[in-house]
Amino acid sequence: MSGGVTRIASVSGLRGWVGRGLDPVIVAEYAAAYASELGPGSVVVGHDGRASAHLFAPVVAATLNACGRDALVAGPVATPTLGRLVVDLGAAGGVQISASHNPPEYNGLKLFQPGGMVLGPDQGEAVRTRLERRDFAWSDVGGLGRVRTIEDPDAAHLERVLGIVDVDAIRASAFRVALDACHGAGGRLGGELLRRLGCATTILGAVPDGRYEHPPEPTADNLRRFAALVPALGAAVGFAQDPDADRLAIIDETGRYIGEELTVALAAMHMLGSGARGPIVLNLSTSRTLEAAALRCDCGVVRTPVGEIHVVNAMRNRGAILGGEGNGGVIDPAVGYVRDSFVAIARVLALMAATGRRLSELVDELPRLAMIKKAARMPVALAPQAAGHLFDRIAARWADAAIDRRDGLHLSWPDRWAHIRASNTEPIVRVIAEAESRAAAETLADELLRDLDAGGHA
Repeated sequence: MSGGVTRIASVSGLRGWVGRGLDPVIVAEYAAAYASELGPGSVVVGHDGRASAHLFAPVVAATLNACGRDALVAGPVATPTLGRLVVDLGAAGGVQISASHNPPEYNGLKLFQPGGMVLGPDQGEAVRTRLERRDFAWSDVGGLGRVRTIEDPDAAHLERVLGIVDVDAIRASAFRVALDACHGAGGRLGGELLRRLGCATTILGAVPDGRYEHPPEPTADNLRRFAALVPALGAAVGFAQDPDADRLAIIDETGRYIGEELTVALAAMHMLGSGARGPIVLNLSTSRTLEAAALRCDCGVVRTPVGEIHVVNAMRNRGAILGGEGNGGVIDPAVGYVRDSFVAIARVLALMAATGRRLSELVDELPRLAMIKKAARMPVALAPQAAGHLFDRIAARWADAAIDRRDGLHLSWPDRWAHIRASNTEPIVRVIAEAESRAAAETLADELLRDLDAGGHA
């Protein structure tokens, strides 16, 4: 977040700078608006490891109680685990206190449906409307809820993840693994998962205290020290989570940053190699790397607008075997409809065990594509009422492209594609381009940025 904007409400929740846009008052009001929209039942409350969690977790629990709901408190817990808890406990919903990969100055609320997935657009809009009207369903003293602690919140999620892979085959491989949990919520479950899979594990940042040793987004620049550590430890693979453990970046045994874009592709390689067949759902900004393998196995790839809930809805409608986004988020319906770093860890290890091959070899078999991601300050012309005209002009300039306007502007050719869209969490516009060479992707992204700049000042 930049440009003076310190709080953003999206369809799935709230995110902001603590003390400068995000404070206990707005958190209480947002939680009250959410609770007032829910059907009957209790609400699961969890948080990632960031330092301000102790400030907001009691506020959310007390607000839920004031709306007549029991707060089922999980403490520091991964976002996919919270989604699993909502389903397993038959809760009316869930609140994860997290700002995902944002720096430590930020925190937020991610809100869940009873089915264990994040809110959809209509539900999120209903919460925001209640907030604006300050229309809260406070309870009288006889109907106040209570706080109840969830014992062993990871147990059911762990068993689900173990159930999707051949545990004995992974144990027989006796992999050495490095895990960077980034002082977030994934270290506890990640460590136990790797122990159950028979891995000799070195864990960095296992304590969920928010004392990040590097910027928490698991990018190549932020993981340079971790990438160097992986071969120094003799590890077969390095896994890096973001603070709420719904995203995973991967380092191979040579210390090469495989990144987040290929996480879904590697998970899918394991599923397809195990004989699973069915649609795979990706968003419009995710790499094409997976499509060739999916087509070879007669599995269609369905594209959706960016946003976890769009992927989830398409997965459920199409009966998909897997879904995900290029930020390292893998969604496996056998475990839950939430992006899940633990699913990705298990499936990558299972792929390595089943093939008996090093991770670097498996990655080198994937199509070699180059992706460029750029961002610019939001042009005035990208205001909702004017964005359509700007995108019309850009689309007309690139008349030989296949156009998709479901989410910003997506341009596609046989050998490259690009996606222009306004961020839901930051006051920026993102341009993503992928091509067969880095130079071609860079050129395409730069030309589209110039188009945006020219249109924004037209």
